[in-house]
Amino acid sequence: MITVRPAKQSDAAAWLQLRHALWPEGSETDHREAIDRFFGGDAREPLAVLLAEDGTGCSIGLAELSIRADAEGCHSDRVAYLEGWFVVPKARGHGVGRALVAAAEEWGRSQGCCEFASDSQRDNEVSAAAHRALGFIEVGLIRCFRKDL
Repeated sequence: MITVRPAKQSDAAAWLQLRHALWPEGSETDHREAIDRFFGGDAREPLAVLLAEDGTGCSIGLAELSIRADAEGCHSDRVAYLEGWFVVPKARGHGVGRALVAAAEEWGRSQGCCEFASDSQRDNEVSAAAHRALGFIEVGLIRCFRKDL
């Protein structure tokens, strides 16, 4: 049995573990600070965090959500966006990712959005396949650049 629900303050440790597994290049301190900002009401992003739990109440997945004014391939100016999506490896292939995305879509509709978007690393074929399996349509591959000023 999979349960998906909004993250609560008491979920901070579980969220930290999942977030760090998704984005291991970020330090634990940076992730903890982002989580503290979210629960403190000071985060611009994410706007919502959903956690998936197994039948024992163990957190096995997360979805971090925002609303973007612009997203690749979208036509509206209010797009629900899947900023982060992760399922622990042992729980993959059992509907956890699907349940998280379904709950994220419902959140987006409740926020007045009519489009839902996401992205993944160019070479992440597992993520691309998971997105396609849930009805996402690939709208392009981009390279992003930055420069210090």
